Amino acid sequence: MDTSLFLITIVVATAVLFDYTNGFHDTANAMATTIATRALPPRVAVGLASVLNFAGAFISVTVAATIASGIVDQDSVTVPIIFAGLVGAILWNVLTWYFGIPSSSSHALVGGVVGAVIAGAGSTAVIWNGIATKVVIPAVLAPFVCGGAAYLATRLSYGLTERTAGEARARGFRLGQIGSSSLVALAHGTNDAQKTMGVVVLTLVAGGRLSEDAGVPTWVKFACAAAIAAGTFSGGWRVIKTLGTRVTEIHSAQGFSAETASSATILASSYFGFSLSTTQVVSGGVMGSGLGRRGGVVHWNVVGQMVIAWILTLPAAGLMGAVAEEATDALGNDTLAVIVVGLVALAFGGSLFVLARRDHVGADNVVAEPRPVRPAPAPA
Repeated sequence: MDTSLFLITIVVATAVLFDYTNGFHDTANAMATTIATRALPPRVAVGLASVLNFAGAFISVTVAATIASGIVDQDSVTVPIIFAGLVGAILWNVLTWYFGIPSSSSHALVGGVVGAVIAGAGSTAVIWNGIATKVVIPAVLAPFVCGGAAYLATRLSYGLTERTAGEARARGFRLGQIGSSSLVALAHGTNDAQKTMGVVVLTLVAGGRLSEDAGVPTWVKFACAAAIAAGTFSGGWRVIKTLGTRVTEIHSAQGFSAETASSATILASSYFGFSLSTTQVVSGGVMGSGLGRRGGVVHWNVVGQMVIAWILTLPAAGLMGAVAEEATDALGNDTLAVIVVGLVALAFGGSLFVLARRDHVGADNVVAEPRPVRPAPAPA
């Protein structure tokens, strides 16, 4: 049965809003290390990431197909259920952004949708094998794979340049970081924008406005690419501060190594259709680069907070999505229910933005005062 166009429009707009939160939450993935080493000024860095996120969204639609048909049964999903899942994902994104925790927007989306589907259609409507193979297993492996690659790349970077003067080496790697961080931003757009495309396609299919085998319409690609680019340009400064300055002290060689390892991991996952968390990939790369530099210190208490958030993301977003679905169902009228639940969610998210102004983090204070330039020690 066709769902009203008005209701579908509201849910598609909510999906685009999620895409925007994905952008500002995950800006740190591409540019945190580049900003931390001052390879690029903060505003220039997020502007470059924004453009490349937009371009990356058009490279492939493999991940979009995974989200649209690989985690839930399309025939059991309704438009209000998808809306509830998006509410859960958005609220978790805003909550973790407020606390400056680099959590996964991808897993928030999957968790929110799965939680809402379970509440609305039952657990049999979830494709558990797809969740395991396309989401959970990559989530566990990705930080270790990227971290190991970044560790080796950092050791190699210092080893190959050990006879180069410290400042000359740093200057060379800062230039390299512009290219490597750009590749991460492109890869992020390729992987993350597609997830929202998948949700929009799922909405159109559930609402009877698109056939299951129609693919991703061009207007959906443009809308999702523009939303994630706009979110990226707004700058997720709170998360950038955590990933760029609190996990480990990052020198330019480390930043280059972490970014190169991250982009390779993300692009590979996009090729195979894995709904990978770019946040976890890049975080693993930053940790690996910290361990790879002689004298480097990784602040494991900060890492521990991040890991707890990663573990909680799927169930927490799922719980929020389930609660939103139960509230939507209880109100009876689908359109009225979506409007009421949406307004409540906006009030909650807006209150966090107001509270965040008391402890403002922006382009002007995202990194500490400039530290004296000193040669980074080479590995033993």
